[in-house]
Amino acid sequence: MSRELRIGEVASRTGRSIHTIRWYEAQGLIPGVVRDRGGRRVYSDFHVGWLDLMERLRGTGMSVKQMREYAALAKRGEATLNERHALLAAHQQRVQDNIHHWSQALALIEAKVEFYEEWIASGERPAVSPHGRLKAASASLAAGRP
Repeated sequence: MSRELRIGEVASRTGRSIHTIRWYEAQGLIPGVVRDRGGRRVYSDFHVGWLDLMERLRGTGMSVKQMREYAALAKRGEATLNERHALLAAHQQRVQDNIHHWSQALALIEAKVEFYEEWIASGERPAVSPHGRLKAASASLAAGRP
């Protein structure tokens, strides 16, 4: 059984502000928070893990609406396993698509930085443009050459 945590302890353990934790709770994104006899919120290790999941979902672009839907499904228990799986699998695909897109963007930025470094070091504009460098690097990767 995990010990009871106060909101300040949760904030300290997660690096989130008390305000952020209260916002997540107010949005229905932290299930099962109870209050003690004095009206103070009581959290557990479960809530720390749950908050981490919610932050990661939000950080990867899941809408608050979808996060609420996921939390509501989780509150309903095992009967919603298929729905929760489908919701997270769809989000997983969106994240993978975004990673691919960002990786392509990063490759072009890296080529551009290399282009400018060469130009600055030599004092002359390199003959191959950043786009040409990116095409050459992409061709090498496709051919299995690093």
